Amino acid sequence: MSRIKSAFERLNGEGRKALIPFITAGDPDAALTLPLMHTLVEAGADVIELGVPFSDPMADGPTIQRASERALAKGMTLRKVLGLVVEFRKTDSTTPVVLMGYANPIEAMGLDQFAAAAAQAGVDGVLVVDYPPEEAAAFGATMKANGMDPIFLLAPTSNAERIAHVAEIASGYVYYVSLAGVTGSGALNVDAVAERLPLIREKTGLPVGVGFGIRDASTAARIAAIADAVVVGSRIIEEIEKSTAETACANVKALVADIRRGVDEVKK
Repeated sequence: MSRIKSAFERLNGEGRKALIPFITAGDPDAALTLPLMHTLVEAGADVIELGVPFSDPMADGPTIQRASERALAKGMTLRKVLGLVVEFRKTDSTTPVVLMGYANPIEAMGLDQFAAAAAQAGVDGVLVVDYPPEEAAAFGATMKANGMDPIFLLAPTSNAERIAHVAEIASGYVYYVSLAGVTGSGALNVDAVAERLPLIREKTGLPVGVGFGIRDASTAARIAAIADAVVVGSRIIEEIEKSTAETACANVKALVADIRRGVDEVKK
């Protein structure tokens, strides 16, 4: 059983919802990424989404764009991201790690080579923002053949056909984007999310995580009441951005622990 599936089954048995925080690998530098990953676990993360920095992150708003720019300026690459996962696995063999990024670095490495290297590093899932599910059968099959979950985004604009495509090839969980925009933009409309989730659940039995627009314990609790997982990214990056190297882990831990408390207000 994959670490992702195991995590969701454990949480389901406990009557709890998953918390999935996101950070960008190499932001503000590689030396801080590993401590931040362990900090996220200490604060209550069930799955870590680790962003692979890219020069043209089209789905991301200014906050995560800046994180990618800082990481790239310090020399972060896809191979170095995998190296960070290797280091993480030396002391954490249970927390699932999902790489989130864009197609270009994977295509440059080669899909088969990337899949083998990621699996060997200890990656559990891969979410490639710009792989359309209708054209991602080979990607999904390659991930699964290497023991990893292909994870896909769905949005408020996703029609029934797109949802069905995702349901056919995805595993691990489905990531529902709560806003028709980039990360960190707009106000979260929980009622609108609640209306869409039944349509997704008609097509797939996978857990559904919701992200984009979740910034605090209150909004996390409201999303946890209707979804299987709460995904938080831009707000954490903001906390890193305004912290020093010495205070970043403590500040992120306090933020994520507070969001964890919000998620845990909801019992299945």
